[in-house]
Amino acid sequence: MTARGIIVGAPRSGSGKTSVTIGLLRALKRRGFSVRGAKSGPDYIDPAFHEAATGLPGVNLDSWAMPPALLDGLVAGATIGADIVVIESAMGLFDGIVSPDGRSGSAADLARRFGLPVLLVLDVSGQSQTAAAVAKGFAVYDPGVRIAGVVLNRVGSERHRRLAGAAIEAIGLPVVGCVMRDPSMTLPERHLGLVQASEHADLDAHIDGLADVMERSLDIDAVAGMAEAVDAIATEENPPVSRSLSTGSEERKGRSYQSTVALPPPGQRIALAKDAAFTFLYPHLIAAWRAAGAEIVAFSPLADEAPDDGCDVCWLPGGYPELHAGKLAAAANFREGMGRFAAQKPVHGECGGFMVLGEALEDADGVTHRMLGLLGHSTSFARRKMNLGYRQATLLADCPIGQEGDVVRGHEFHYASLTDAGQDASLAEIADGQGVALGAFGGRRGLVSGTFFHAIAGAT
Repeated sequence: MTARGIIVGAPRSGSGKTSVTIGLLRALKRRGFSVRGAKSGPDYIDPAFHEAATGLPGVNLDSWAMPPALLDGLVAGATIGADIVVIESAMGLFDGIVSPDGRSGSAADLARRFGLPVLLVLDVSGQSQTAAAVAKGFAVYDPGVRIAGVVLNRVGSERHRRLAGAAIEAIGLPVVGCVMRDPSMTLPERHLGLVQASEHADLDAHIDGLADVMERSLDIDAVAGMAEAVDAIATEENPPVSRSLSTGSEERKGRSYQSTVALPPPGQRIALAKDAAFTFLYPHLIAAWRAAGAEIVAFSPLADEAPDDGCDVCWLPGGYPELHAGKLAAAANFREGMGRFAAQKPVHGECGGFMVLGEALEDADGVTHRMLGLLGHSTSFARRKMNLGYRQATLLADCPIGQEGDVVRGHEFHYASLTDAGQDASLAEIADGQGVALGAFGGRRGLVSGTFFHAIAGAT
């Protein structure tokens, strides 16, 4: 049976769509559906909440950073073993970069490409009938994007519900739910978004609470009925990324991932830093590496573990090293093991991993901690400056994310500032999402490379 899909969208960030999505995912699971969550755009935190709610791995779907063939493979893979796929929009439904070819990075691109209806979450606090004007605008703004129904969120009273709901239904849009104001539904946040799922106290109970609210507030059966067959095509060259591929538990049937649609594995055995300080690695990359036959060997720097000397490459992903800088600085075995590994084999760090590869990291309290010193830069979280946006990198040398001359698309999102650039050679020439040059970026020394940029896919 073909899986069905629906997109949960909103006019802006902060409308409550994440809480609605997580509660809806669990509520659908309670009804016996096999349901999978996905996140539009480059947000690397929300997919873990989707997985916690459903028991199936989440995935990012980014129409700007991912080639169309990769998107098709990821969406086709998301349908494997699922009855319903729920895609949570990033920011506002139509928000993205200016792009004439359906590659803006918005959830609206996914609605068009895969023929998916949209469930619109409207925060109606501070308005009533005016919500109908907002809904009307969404309904007519883009003929290729269909609003199937509306959820009223943060409703203050029964009268408030009647006024807003009746006005919206009068323009021909069904209202399938009304969520009252409830501060307990709010998920805790940190500077890069939600506090990670792995850090959330009693996460399963919180998700059950959200599901209870959605079951009281939404017509779950009506929402399930709005979902439509997902129009996604996967080929032998661009195979689906399924749950089994992301766990490596099923035969791959002879199919392999091509460098044209995903980053090839940087080695046969990949030492991957994984703990509370190193958490941000896109699920589709792990799935693609495993599907290509690579083995992931996790280690914990916070537990003072070193990378396995039998691995071919070491990868330090992003995360929150600034929250654990003192413990990382004191991890002597980690430091010695990284130095030993880097003398013989490639090491790459992204964002938080890049910070740890440098000489020093100043935490939010202004305390400076010694880092690995495998690259010469120093960073500060005390001198905060938000850096956010799509990035396109042309590599200046071979490294674990590609070969010299390769173009890789990804995303930059951090508050740390570079206080000392050091003397290392640059890793890449960087442009923003619209091709505006931003100059040289990152660092490389010997077999060590790093950058604030999170790689998502090759730019093909």
